[in-house]
Amino acid sequence: MKTIDVEKLVDKFKLKQLNDAPIDSIVTVSDVKRPGLELAGFFDYFAPERVQIFGTTELSFIKELPKELLVERLRKLCSYDIPCIIISRSLEPPEELVEAAQQGGIPLLSTDYSTTSFISRLTDYLEEKFAPEITKHGVLVEVYGVGLFIKGHSGIGKSESALDLVKKGHRLVADDAVIIRRFMRGALVGRSPELSQHYMELRGLGIINVRTLFGAGAVRDEQSIDLIVELEKWDESKNYDRLGIQEEKEEILKVTIPKVTVPVRPGRNLAMVMEVAAMNYRLKRSGYNAAEDFTKRLEEKLKSE
Repeated sequence: MKTIDVEKLVDKFKLKQLNDAPIDSIVTVSDVKRPGLELAGFFDYFAPERVQIFGTTELSFIKELPKELLVERLRKLCSYDIPCIIISRSLEPPEELVEAAQQGGIPLLSTDYSTTSFISRLTDYLEEKFAPEITKHGVLVEVYGVGLFIKGHSGIGKSESALDLVKKGHRLVADDAVIIRRFMRGALVGRSPELSQHYMELRGLGIINVRTLFGAGAVRDEQSIDLIVELEKWDESKNYDRLGIQEEKEEILKVTIPKVTVPVRPGRNLAMVMEVAAMNYRLKRSGYNAAEDFTKRLEEKLKSE
């Protein structure tokens, strides 16, 4: 299970600590919480594993509570194993909150950001850190803004095709091993392992540094995965789709990605095919499907005759 130290949050967002509690606690989930219902006394569905955010609303509310009730609710809140409490806008917390957090051993932190802005930044950071990921064999390139994940058996020509695309002005993201991460919104983003970033292996030639050979504009650190291109050896007995009406799909980390299968045989310009695949994907995203348009025109022609 992935975890993040609260100390990393302090360093990342330049948080100020308001008590002496140790900051060795850990965050285990990407969600954050504003404990409004809990401050009102309702703890049935409290999620103590989340980072707790106190903004103007929460602090204004607890200041209106009678002191005995305030102390009771804050002590109950801080009796849970909370990773940390963060106060936005550098607001001054009531002494009762400082004491309750200290007694519960919970770090009480403060940020200059507004509540909404800080929650947005913190959530984005935690989602990125907690996003599930997997490493897959293949090549990831960016072609006309479309992320193509090229896969296929070893030696089929993935790296050579990617190099041809780079020469045409497109960008390499990862060769051989692609680390794929799923974000909460259901998008896949791929990157290269740090060790092999910007490097490519070409059989018969060896390892090359794409950034050094073609410049900084020939590579990028990460890219969304929009289309899977699977290369396979041309099989004369196989019936390949010639219209493109039946769309293939593949699931990675529970995200479904459109896929095209490209048969490989000598003399076929794979880089050009992939460029067209990327442009065709963009057209489909904009609402135009050439295969459906052609089929419709063909049906109308047959009916008229």
